[in-house]
Formats: sequence, structure tokens, C-alpha cells
Amino acid sequence: MQSYGLTIDKFLDHAAKWFHDSAIVGAEAGQVVTRSDYAGLRARSNRMSGALAALGMKEGDRVATLAWNTPHHLELYYAAMGIGLVCHTLNPRLTAAHLAAMIDEAEDRVLAVAADLAPLARELAGMCRSIEHIVVLDALAADGDALGAGRAQVWTYEALLEIHGAETEWGAFDENAPAGLCYTSGTTGSPKGVVYTHRSNYLHTLRALQADAFALTARDVLLLAVPMFHANGWGLPFAAPAAGTQLVLPGRTIDGPSLAHLIRDEGVTIAVGVQTVWLALADHVEATGIALPSLKRVVIGGSTCPDALIKRLEEKLGAEVQTSWGMTELSPVGTIAAPGSADPARGSGRPPMGLDLKLTDADGRTLPEQRGVQGHLKVKGASVLDRYFRAESDALDAEGYFDTGDLATIDAAGNLTIGGRSKDLIKSGGEWINPNEIETIVGTHPAVRHVAVIGRVDAKWGERPVLIVESEGKADARSLLDLLRGKVADWWIPDRVAEIAAMPLAASGKIDKNRLRADYEAGKIPAVAMGR
Repeated sequence: MQSYGLTIDKFLDHAAKWFHDSAIVGAEAGQVVTRSDYAGLRARSNRMSGALAALGMKEGDRVATLAWNTPHHLELYYAAMGIGLVCHTLNPRLTAAHLAAMIDEAEDRVLAVAADLAPLARELAGMCRSIEHIVVLDALAADGDALGAGRAQVWTYEALLEIHGAETEWGAFDENAPAGLCYTSGTTGSPKGVVYTHRSNYLHTLRALQADAFALTARDVLLLAVPMFHANGWGLPFAAPAAGTQLVLPGRTIDGPSLAHLIRDEGVTIAVGVQTVWLALADHVEATGIALPSLKRVVIGGSTCPDALIKRLEEKLGAEVQTSWGMTELSPVGTIAAPGSADPARGSGRPPMGLDLKLTDADGRTLPEQRGVQGHLKVKGASVLDRYFRAESDALDAEGYFDTGDLATIDAAGNLTIGGRSKDLIKSGGEWINPNEIETIVGTHPAVRHVAVIGRVDAKWGERPVLIVESEGKADARSLLDLLRGKVADWWIPDRVAEIAAMPLAASGKIDKNRLRADYEAGKIPAVAMGR
């Protein structure tokens, strides 16, 4: 057999040759601002590779991106990875101090930043000595003095491409070379760096494209509303060109009206993002009556989606909702409900070929029975983390499985249901309370949009659960607690209930319980005491 390196550049080469005129649409606030195709994307990305090389970047060096879902960002993905550079995607919603710590640890030499994030780039330029060049995306001019870039040279993307762009050989490195770097969302602990290789991303793409997974085709139009700065945009910037799928990049603005217009005008068939995005879209559809006849599937991930919310989304959007579960450490797809599997009991679906799951007890011993019992979830596969960035040892057990930190069950059909984070368990009176079970029940109330249970310090019991909801104001605290009676032990029922305007979410769409705990302890979340 031929020697064929599994490198990411081959996806775009394939798309440019066989689906050269499939559209790549860039939008902002629901309005199309650029329209290109895979042939054009490939040509510009390849020339930008030459520009990065002209800046002195060499294989293994890291290019940081602080950007939204735009064509420039997608071009940089391939421009960096195509010549063996590492694309380090940064979350613009983090503080400058957190971002600077990541940049310093990664020793990023180039920072590519969206024009509207220039003030944040100004802070970072003064804090990070490793940054030698700043590339401003989506801008006609860039003023280095205005940016306060110090020793860093400032370019606009188009000027850099015009001055230094040159055709460049892609893929001239080993398939095990690093391709991307992404830090975990840090919803339950400190963020840690995860390095993706070309081989791992290539195999993840093949897994994601399976018929019981994303199942993209050349006849689909994909709206990518999951941020490209989080876990490679769920791997879809690779999967879309691999399948020849038309791609709609919505930019920074992903509110209901903007996405509705894009879906309708561009004939979007598949939309992917966290549930809050689609909830806002459903609200807009309900309020305006706008029709979205092309939309067939909506893929959601992040936090567990209550059944009532799934039913509402399917009713309002007229599309099938596919639930999924994943992690940054998994590249990120773990399990996904197959298209057409309408039963809500499917949980987050089964793992596509290339990923294995097992359940263990709290001490790491594999449970003798893997179906119908709850255990600690561990995973293994070619696109699963071995060790964290800069770590001295791997993060695997003796059999090569990674501990996800999740509690889970697997039903008789192999469908996975996440039962919450093991770190979120609440110990009250020496006994454990599982917040996820409470959240699942309360989430069935039609007025509840998001629900979380956290532990508070209690002098008598050690910890007690606090129920926090974001709702439409149609459910009082007592009615929510009444849902729990007879379904969980009485002593599990929270004795504090709080309603907040908006649940804090990480980029992954998961509820940020660290933030909830901190806000509660600081008195920023007033809770009503409820007698049991």
C-alpha cells in the first residue's frame, strides 16, 4: 500500500479539486459579507502559509487565534496546519489574564485577532513577550501604535497576504505532528491544554462523518454556530470540506433573528451549536412565524438538554434534534444520537467507530456489568488525549483509558446518558446526592430553560443542595420542588431555590458551576429558603 500521511491539508485539497465551487459564506449580523468557494479557500490558505513562513515561523511553532467563525479564521486554520504550525485557538470571552497565561505557556509567536477584539489584543501585547506579530482579521487597516503592540509588528490579514503570500508545499511533515492546541473550558477546574495531532484530527473526521454521526454530504449546507475557538469547532472545519459540504460561517453574531435569516436565505440543512443558540432561534421563530423549510437537523451538545426543551425545539424549528456528548479531550465528539432516532430516551447516543467506552467504580475497577448501571466513564481511541500540554505524565489508566470525570449509564441499546460530573456530587450528612438526577427531573418543567444544582456549606449536614433555574417565569419554587417528591429521597430535595436571569455558560455550552458557586458564595445569587 502507498504511504499516505494522515494530514489535515488533504481535506481542503480534496474539496478544492472535487467540490471546488461549493460555497463558503461569511456573514455578520445575519447579512452575508463574503462569498467564496473551496477552490478560493484553498488558494488563499496556501498563500497565507507562505506569508507565515516569511515571518520566520517554522514547524511546531504556535499561531494563536482570537477570532470568531469567519472565513479569515478558517483560512488561518489551514494556513497554519498545512505547513506544520500549531493553531492555538483562544476563547475571546476569557479575561486578559487567563488568555495571557495560556499564550505564555504555549509561547505563541503570532496572534491573529478579530478587528473588534483589538482592545483585548492591546492588553495581551503588553503582557506576552512571546508575541512577535499581530495579524488583524477583517480590517482594512491596522495601526500598531493604536494597538499599543510594543515590540510586536502589526499587520492586516490582507496586507500580510499581499506582501508575503506565496504558494507553499503542504503536508511535508509526519502525521503525528501537532496541529492544534485548545484549552479546556475549566467549568469544574483549571483549564488545561489539549494538543491535537494531524493523525488524531484526520481519524476524528472520519468518525464524525459516519452515517450515525454528523452524516454530512455534498448536498448539505452546514451552519457552523459552535465556536471555532472551542475544540476545533467540533471538528466541522475539517469534516465539511472532507464531505464537500457548503459552509455558512455566521461571524460573531449568533442571535435568533440573524441565524433565522441565514438559515432561510442560504438554504441551511444542518445547524450545529449549543442549546442556548437554538433556544434563541426557537423564540424568534415563535415570535415572528418565520419559516425555515430547508432545515432538517439541529445538532446540540454542551449541557444535557431536558426532554421538554428538545420537544419544544423540534416543534418550533420543524427539524430533528440530534443530541451529543463530547469533551475537548476527545477532539471533541464522544457519542451522538443517530439521525432518525427520535426516542428521547436515547440520551446522547452511541459512540461512532473509533471510540470505546467503559464504566468503572470510584476506585477505577471496571464494572462487571456495563449496561443499566451507573459508573465512572472512561474512554479510549485514536482522537482521545494521552497527556495534557506540558504535563510530565500521561492521563490514562493501565488499560489506556482516559477518565472523563463524568458519571454515566449505558442502556441495553448502547446509548450513553451522562449522569453529571463526579466532582459535582454533594455529600450531605455523610451520604451522596447526585445533582444531575435533580436537574433532569426539574428540567422536565416546560418553563425551565436551564437548571443547575450546586452544594452550599451547611453547619449541620456538611453540604446541602441549592436549586438554581433560568426560567420563563411560569414556575414558582414550590412547584419545582414538588416535581421531585416521590422521585428522589426526601433529604435530596434542595432547601434553597434561586432564579437567575441568565445561566453562566462556558464556550462548550456547559453550565459553569465554578462561576455559580463563586457567585452564590459572594451573595450575588439570592436564594429563597424552602422548608422541607
